[in-house]
Amino acid sequence: MMQCVVAGHQIVALANLRPAENQVGSDELDSYMYQTVGHHAIDLYAEAMALPLYRHTIRGRSVDTGRVYTKCEGDEVEDLYELLKLVKEKEEVEGISVGAILSDYQRVRVENVCKRLNLQPLAYLWQRNQEDLLREMISSNIQAIIIKVAALGLDPDKHLGKTLDQMEPYLLELSKKYGVHVCGEGGEYETFTLDCPLFKKKIIVDSSEVVIHSADAFAPVAYLRFLELHLEDKVSTTIAAMCAHRE
Repeated sequence: MMQCVVAGHQIVALANLRPAENQVGSDELDSYMYQTVGHHAIDLYAEAMALPLYRHTIRGRSVDTGRVYTKCEGDEVEDLYELLKLVKEKEEVEGISVGAILSDYQRVRVENVCKRLNLQPLAYLWQRNQEDLLREMISSNIQAIIIKVAALGLDPDKHLGKTLDQMEPYLLELSKKYGVHVCGEGGEYETFTLDCPLFKKKIIVDSSEVVIHSADAFAPVAYLRFLELHLEDKVSTTIAAMCAHRE
């Protein structure tokens, strides 16, 4: 979204696909397309950015997993179609911001939905060098924490809740050792953003718990479930500097 703003686009709404509330293990769906870990806190994104949020329940599953996607009843991609159709009707949007970096699987499906709805996909991160991109995200004051790990070398006890800034040296090390994607594009980890320049308020995690999804001895899959969060006003760096000077 930050790249979209730099390119001159205006963000008018947020959209999110969430699992059914009554579904067992709904925090972590076996989805080829969507991140569901952290979905309980998505409302705070909308509040932090002062934007409307549209949500749709994921009812489908990964049915058509081929290289080329064709409209397929019961596929989770059709949930994306219904969500973006609603957003277009309500907000008259012209384009969709896509954060894909490497996955052709996701790119093909998003482009399919956008073509059917006459929307322009904006994929400013596509095929970027991941080490450069991670460094750029950190230097751009994106405060994101790791909320899911699923790769050799990532330890739930050590790494869940750590910021990308804290993790960067270790992720680079894992990349050299095991070929881990430093931006998590191989499904190695997922993140949740607590603050960034687009946020008018920042998100504070008051309490959370670790959930073990798969207790594999070498590459355990685990995630953070947020229990309590709140929004906090941001103090500008100018004001903070003035206060420090007065002291």
